[in-house]
Amino acid sequence: MITGHLIALLAAALVATHAYAFPYFSGGSTVRTERSFSLGRRFTDPWVNKVFSDNILLTLARMDGNITKPTDIRWDEVTKPQTFSFSLAPGELFAFHEDVLDQYKGKPIKTMKSHFNYSDGFRSSGALFGDGVCHLASLLYWAAKSAGLEAEVPANHNFAPIPQVPREYGVSIYYMPGAPTANARQNLYITNSLADPVRFLFASDGQTLTIRVIQETGNLN
Repeated sequence: MITGHLIALLAAALVATHAYAFPYFSGGSTVRTERSFSLGRRFTDPWVNKVFSDNILLTLARMDGNITKPTDIRWDEVTKPQTFSFSLAPGELFAFHEDVLDQYKGKPIKTMKSHFNYSDGFRSSGALFGDGVCHLASLLYWAAKSAGLEAEVPANHNFAPIPQVPREYGVSIYYMPGAPTANARQNLYITNSLADPVRFLFASDGQTLTIRVIQETGNLN
């Protein structure tokens, strides 16, 4: 068990040269896990890697509500060092997008608020739009499982490795308008199975993306 003040100090260390830090928690809060990968190692080709990295950070910016349409996108703002977060109440569900399996329908749900396509402003390496979102989903799945939360992935990303993420945590994400059944099978589902709220905190310093899962036993200020 660590104090909220210590959490803030640890979080600030991730972005120590910038004016960004994780929120401060009052009361006792526990860091249940931390997972990270390099934004510079998403693909071997530097140009393609930049597409992957930009799309990962755009997903987080849309999740945080900073961007709602392509004309909002300022890539220098998207890619600058910063933090993002979402929280889940006990029993609440997170899914990467809104098309979910039958057993999750009707439950309180949070999503990434994106469809990862051209209409949302995502970049393409030439094959498809949204390259990189599977990498983000895989890191998030790894963090959720390491934190002891319930998590389900109907379709593994076993057709291609996710650098720096163990293969068993690879996640395949897919969204096509008008194809809810196929979409639901390529989604990530995380349920807060704890008695306390949990917060997923994301920190990017421009080179590394870190996800920290915090069990909140106090109140968020």
